[in-house]
Amino acid sequence: MFQRTPRLRRLQSIKHNLANGEAGFLAGRHSWLYESARLFRIGGEFLRGFRALRDVGPAVTVFGSARFKEGHPYYELGRQVGQALAREGFAVITGGGPGIMEAANRGAREAGGRSIGCNIILPHEQQPNPFLDRIVTFYYFFVRKVMLVKYSCAFVILPGGMGTLDEMSEAITLIQTGKLYDFPVILMRRDYWAGFEHWLEGTLLKEGAVYRQDLDFLHLTDDPEETVAIIGRAIDGLGLALRPLKPTVD
Repeated sequence: MFQRTPRLRRLQSIKHNLANGEAGFLAGRHSWLYESARLFRIGGEFLRGFRALRDVGPAVTVFGSARFKEGHPYYELGRQVGQALAREGFAVITGGGPGIMEAANRGAREAGGRSIGCNIILPHEQQPNPFLDRIVTFYYFFVRKVMLVKYSCAFVILPGGMGTLDEMSEAITLIQTGKLYDFPVILMRRDYWAGFEHWLEGTLLKEGAVYRQDLDFLHLTDDPEETVAIIGRAIDGLGLALRPLKPTVD
């Protein structure tokens, strides 16, 4: 039913992670000395992220696949989203990699806004894109995810795969459980997310696994300008100071 990742690539990834720490750290119990040393490394990553991002101002995090390259409609949509957010005065934060992340960063820079990347060290597929004004590279996924939430006032979810689903579901869970205020989570490309919407409505809601109000902060749209409007309405009561960019005169 599901095609497996090629065995050699998967084994190489496991070997890399075991050798370099995170998979080994998460794999089970270790000595007190090992665990204590790891805490210092984790704490150092948090501190580095806090220092680097503390002055970014109102920001929106944009998620999407690394696999949709320039010329793909999803890439172009990401670029338009980055431009629209930057024009409204938001910094644009992404995972810092290629594909849709690159597109959103590129759009923000083209519009004269701030473009920020929270990159992650991976054995493949995650090199920083060239459109970043500031980049912070993390080793631990969970540290990176805190930064992507902590310094953002909304999530924009473009078409993506497992990583995108992971980030989206964590944000939704934080909002549902009251750990995070009801900031908007905006899914772009209705056709791409139609199956997810149907599953939420036809299965989770129908079976009582979620309540209707748990889904109130989810939005679907195809329009970057509507995305910006949704975010603007959501932050009106939060006291965030936006400085929309002045339009350039040719």
